[in-house]
Amino acid sequence: MNVATPKQFLLLKGKPILMHTILKFDSCEIIVVLPEDHVAHWKLLCTQYDFDHSHTVVNGGATRFQSVKNGLRLLPETGLVAIHDGVRPLVTQDIIRSSFELAQQAGNAITSMPLKDSIRQLTKDGNQAVDRSKFQLIQTPQTFDIPLIKKAYERDELPSFTDDASVSESAGHMINLLPGSYANIKITTSEDLKIAEALLNGQ
Repeated sequence: MNVATPKQFLLLKGKPILMHTILKFDSCEIIVVLPEDHVAHWKLLCTQYDFDHSHTVVNGGATRFQSVKNGLRLLPETGLVAIHDGVRPLVTQDIIRSSFELAQQAGNAITSMPLKDSIRQLTKDGNQAVDRSKFQLIQTPQTFDIPLIKKAYERDELPSFTDDASVSESAGHMINLLPGSYANIKITTSEDLKIAEALLNGQ
């Protein structure tokens, strides 16, 4: 973003991105995991924007793996948990509902979409074309049976753990893919912020 403000606190249609995201999970008990040095600023933002939607804040860790693990410690021993990026504010109620339904049936539900662009694999000699139909773009929410995902997160962290699905898979669980949405973008660049605002205006 090339800005000093953490991206989850950047304004989208007049309020921080993270607030938009939290409101999409209106019927859920919400745990927000933040870097420890961001917590005080978040509390000030909640006061500034009169944001009183119920949620619990927990300190994150040095990596995504450690942050999710900290959040999981606050959960009960049974039930379902949806793990979601704070900067994906365009997730729909239908996706959230379907994610919980599939996880209830199959143990997990990982939101994903087919690739639209051609892709190439880098090789030691250059690069080569690959069949994009064999790949999926992974999104969030990633929803799990609580005992299963807690047990998976007891493992030692590996560099290959880029999301919760990879942690669950390493524990021997089959991953169940759920159709997401191309509008369910992760706001990472300034262009993403403009796209998100346009999509929200369209909604």
